[in-house]
Amino acid sequence: MTSLRVALAQVNAGPDRESNLTTAERLLRRAADRGAELAVLPEFFGAYGPPDRMRAAAEPLNGPTATWARGIATALGIDLIAGSFVETADDGRHYNTSVHVGRDGDIRAVYRKIHLYDATLPGAETRESDLFDHGSQAVVTTVADGVGVGLSVCYDLRFPELYRSLADAPDVRLLVNVAAFPERTTRDHWPTLVRARAIENQSFMLACSQVGEHPWGRTSGGRSMICDPWGVVVAQAGDAVELVVSELDFDRQRWTREHLPALSSRRTFSPPAALRS
Repeated sequence: MTSLRVALAQVNAGPDRESNLTTAERLLRRAADRGAELAVLPEFFGAYGPPDRMRAAAEPLNGPTATWARGIATALGIDLIAGSFVETADDGRHYNTSVHVGRDGDIRAVYRKIHLYDATLPGAETRESDLFDHGSQAVVTTVADGVGVGLSVCYDLRFPELYRSLADAPDVRLLVNVAAFPERTTRDHWPTLVRARAIENQSFMLACSQVGEHPWGRTSGGRSMICDPWGVVVAQAGDAVELVVSELDFDRQRWTREHLPALSSRRTFSPPAALRS
């Protein structure tokens, strides 16, 4: 396979699941009309609110969000990375969970967010560990024609070791991050982090975030973007609900890895010695 057409659906979600899914479906149908083979939705695209509302929105893996995702992927004949939702697992734990739904409507992969966002930034105070348990398994899935995809959620973006592990898996050509990145850190950090993960792993990076002010006072920064393995931003959303579509050129990726063999040039080394007093 030499190319893959992908789409990022940037949304502004609130607590009303029906309204959120209507918006997501409209964007996904537009993506399919534009030839997208793989589409990505952001974190909490189906329901997003303060902690008490998120607890109330918790659902099992076969709940309304995943069921909707399976239906729309089948109807449109696309692979879908269905952002994330609050999952109640069989053991009663809660996870921030992302799923890959195949074109046949089957759930192909389930990723539970590993790094939980506990921060005290003004205007973006969050303690995700009060609501979620940590996932513990890095997850790679496969879309059409054997293209490997590494999955991640929001705050994971700050931990390069996760992406290196994903990129090391066989046949992985692109990395995905679904997010509701706060506006402040979007402006200062998001573009740099997304480009860095693409450059250091010589992989396409699909980063899909929510955008705009949410009903309870939080604001997401948008700027969903697609980067190539050279770190070039080939498509980027702005500050509104919108769709971005791009063609991923895998020949370009092969050229990059062949002519700048950073992945194969890595060496093992001993940890640094203790400093002398």
